[in-house]
Amino acid sequence: MSPRRNRSKGFDPSGRSAEDDRAGRYGGWQATENWQGDEWCVRHVAGASAEGKTYRCPGCDQMIPSGLPHVVAWPEHSGVDERRHWHKACWNAKDRRTTRVQRSRNSPRF
Repeated sequence: MSPRRNRSKGFDPSGRSAEDDRAGRYGGWQATENWQGDEWCVRHVAGASAEGKTYRCPGCDQMIPSGLPHVVAWPEHSGVDERRHWHKACWNAKDRRTTRVQRSRNSPRF
């Protein structure tokens, strides 16, 4: 027999409520951060949710391989087209990076 739950399903000891975790079905949690004077929605994506898909990180201009946990960020008041997939380390270091990554003329634009 399992032990009885003493807390409601909406309780989270980290201080986040069930309403803040709207991205639960994507394997991560969602928060809002301020960056470059805008509010950004930031969703942490579990590796299992990213299985079979690859993305290019705008922070380092490298591929995020299939199944790797990462971060999806977009300006709060924008559409789906503005979402960008970042490595977690690149998102955390976004303020310490140079202005833009320089690509060669023949590299693909993503």
